[in-house]
Amino acid sequence: MLLLVTDTSGKQGSVALARTNDPGRVEVVEVALLAGGMFSAQLVPQIAGLLARHHFAKSDIDVFIVVSGPGSFTGLRVGLAAIKALAEILNKPIVPVSLLQVVAVASGTQGRVVALLDAGRGDVYFGAYEIAGESVEVQEERLMSKNEFLSTEFLSTARDATVAIPDAAWAAVAREAGLSVVEFDPPEAGTIAKVGLIRLRAGGTVSPERLEANYMRRSDAEMFVKKSS
Repeated sequence: MLLLVTDTSGKQGSVALARTNDPGRVEVVEVALLAGGMFSAQLVPQIAGLLARHHFAKSDIDVFIVVSGPGSFTGLRVGLAAIKALAEILNKPIVPVSLLQVVAVASGTQGRVVALLDAGRGDVYFGAYEIAGESVEVQEERLMSKNEFLSTEFLSTARDATVAIPDAAWAAVAREAGLSVVEFDPPEAGTIAKVGLIRLRAGGTVSPERLEANYMRRSDAEMFVKKSS
């Protein structure tokens, strides 16, 4: 099975080819990095280049796995629009994955795992999961302020969890709050593909018209309209 894996949720992005012949194993064929602010110009040419270098046609792609959020408004819109178009033309399934869930799986931890991602403006993206083997149960995902994160109520519920963070500043905050932290580099295409396969086996595919970004935060334009109304 040939997988096309894309992540345009952050300042930098990536697109990768991966394949699997075993339900639990992923082999990353090649990863191409996308420069920040250039996703719209680079994504489709990079996909074409990856396929050409490894002698694949677009029709050889079996599944599109795409990070659907949370993250950059512009980056997610560009990435998801490209995947929607390709999947519709090729009539192939799309598996959207949460970057928070990818972080939780990348921690390599079993049991209750809390994933955190820097959301800017003093906020953090928060996700809580129960991981047992290859099974990942999503308990909650939301945007949280630093004050909410440091509240007694939240910290009391997080002390029985492993906190997975690919961000040094938030890892320090969590450690100072007395939480058990696993800090690591941002997850790569192989982990995104692994989470995508877990969702694929669970029937988590969507049609192109139903693929939506999970921003978790209103855009600046929406917030301005609300304040003005």
